[in-house]
Amino acid sequence: MQQKPNSPWYSLMILLILTLALSVFVSIALVLIEIIRSGSLHNFVSNGQTFSFGSIEREWALYLFLACGSIGTFFLPAYFLQRIEKDQVIYFPKDSAAPAIYGLVFLFLLAFSPLMGIIGEWNMNMTLPKSFEALETWMKTQEDQMAGLTERLVMVTSWGSLFANLLVMALIPAIVEEYYFRGVLQNIAQRIVINPHVAIFITAIIFSAIHVQFYGFFPRMILGVFFGYLMLWSNNIWAPIFAHFVNNASVTIIAFYYAQQGKTYQDLMSMDSYSIFVYIASLVLSIAFGYLIFKLSNKKQPTYGEELDESQNIYERN
Repeated sequence: MQQKPNSPWYSLMILLILTLALSVFVSIALVLIEIIRSGSLHNFVSNGQTFSFGSIEREWALYLFLACGSIGTFFLPAYFLQRIEKDQVIYFPKDSAAPAIYGLVFLFLLAFSPLMGIIGEWNMNMTLPKSFEALETWMKTQEDQMAGLTERLVMVTSWGSLFANLLVMALIPAIVEEYYFRGVLQNIAQRIVINPHVAIFITAIIFSAIHVQFYGFFPRMILGVFFGYLMLWSNNIWAPIFAHFVNNASVTIIAFYYAQQGKTYQDLMSMDSYSIFVYIASLVLSIAFGYLIFKLSNKKQPTYGEELDESQNIYERN
């Protein structure tokens, strides 16, 4: 007999505590290792220097920091919360999914690409009112710092660096972020607000905001919504993981191609303009592929408000 789920607010509190504690612990451990390895401990103590990813010179060390940081911030808190509440809630369901769903997910992302591009261009050109000038300056500074780090990582020409990027910038983030956001946070949000659609949008907004890249906020939020519906429809954590991986991997591979062709990061980030017919076709095909994904998914949803036996769990499919 399964126990009744804990209060979602209790689950959220435990998740936040785990996230803060584990992310800080992993970050401090990695920073100390890098400072001691580089022999710059004295400079940090005496001069009050601050640590940043951009200050890491060796590529392997930068990859290690990024991978361990993602695992510590997202995967470990989600994993330990599942261990704590294993008898109440299943956060990482793996219902069977038709193999065709994964092909349709790929086609959806491909079809939606032109629309995503124009949304991204609009977001990049976003300006705030004059009264928020200080905030906008800070946002642009954060964006420039992240752009510099991203350029350093993705604009590579060696196959070894490409495989490292696919691992650190596509596979690991896809797994750990989907475990955290769609697996745990969306589940908790749905238990709080009841409405699964509201929970999906709340989670997508947090998912986009946590990346602290404001001029890519809306495209990332839309992707988060798509990942959320994949989780809702399929009840299989690997569906949004696959979609997340395909999205990140495609950017990594395109950047590798651009770098080999001698093109710049600015070329990569420039938005292609299409005719109105391309955007209409993008919208129609995206809706069609999304509908097919929905139809093929396991749609046996829990019904909120029903009287449940003590042995039933509304967060687990029957």
